Amino acid sequence: MTDTPTEDDGASTDSDPSTDSDPPIDSDPSAGPRGSAAAADPPEPDASLGPGRPTVLVPLAVLEGESLPNGTAELLANARVVLLGYHVIPEQTATEQAREQFGETAMSKLEEFAAALAAAGADVETRLVFTHDEATTIDRLIYEHDCLAVLVPNSAPQVDSVLVALRGTVGIGRNTRLVAGLFADAGVAVTLYHVSGEGESPEDGESFLGGVRSDLVERGIASDRIETLVEDSDAPLDAIADRAESHDAVVMGETDPSVTTFVFGMPSEQIAERFLGPVLVVQRARPEE
Repeated sequence: MTDTPTEDDGASTDSDPSTDSDPPIDSDPSAGPRGSAAAADPPEPDASLGPGRPTVLVPLAVLEGESLPNGTAELLANARVVLLGYHVIPEQTATEQAREQFGETAMSKLEEFAAALAAAGADVETRLVFTHDEATTIDRLIYEHDCLAVLVPNSAPQVDSVLVALRGTVGIGRNTRLVAGLFADAGVAVTLYHVSGEGESPEDGESFLGGVRSDLVERGIASDRIETLVEDSDAPLDAIADRAESHDAVVMGETDPSVTTFVFGMPSEQIAERFLGPVLVVQRARPEE
């Protein structure tokens, strides 16, 4: 595990991670606008190819009984993990009061989860936050740590097959960086899946996925482990959910607002009903300031 900078006390090690206070709701200056996906054209390759450790945010409501699901440590063995333990407190409760009352218990749980991730091979940074607004906290940590993806943590005892659902070209290089970084050396089968948009031909979809496939091969994933699949559906999210049933994990882009709403706009139990395994949501690049 690596050293973790804190907001309150300067630098500290991961065995003594920070406990943060959040900014007021809607005051986070780093949160960028959320836009729609672009048309499905082949992606342009990234300048830096080859697998590297992608940074993944894993948020857990540690005092609400959330724990690290079975298989998560193995899934993220090749990642740099920002393990966020958070607890939502009432508006009238001061964060300092919550830290004093619950901090030791929450930290103990967080350190246990961090140790499991590190034992599997991940680089781990831990953050403990008492907040009045969960969404603001997660958005802030995504930008502060330049996270490539956020994990919606569901159980996956073994990951042999990953569905990569792609609906537009914005940020495709970030999708391929994540997939290659996590799975290039893991022997995992990758299915690139695209639901055709209005006015898009099957050939357009195949060309789009062909470009993504080539990028993954350049990044180190064996070509015989990559399958492409294009389908036409009036209900893309239902189609993705149906396809996900035959895979162990799902990678989705944040580029389509409907996908973002689908993953984060529903209670976790509703997500689990449709995606039984873990979901990695690739984040859009931070806007230039």
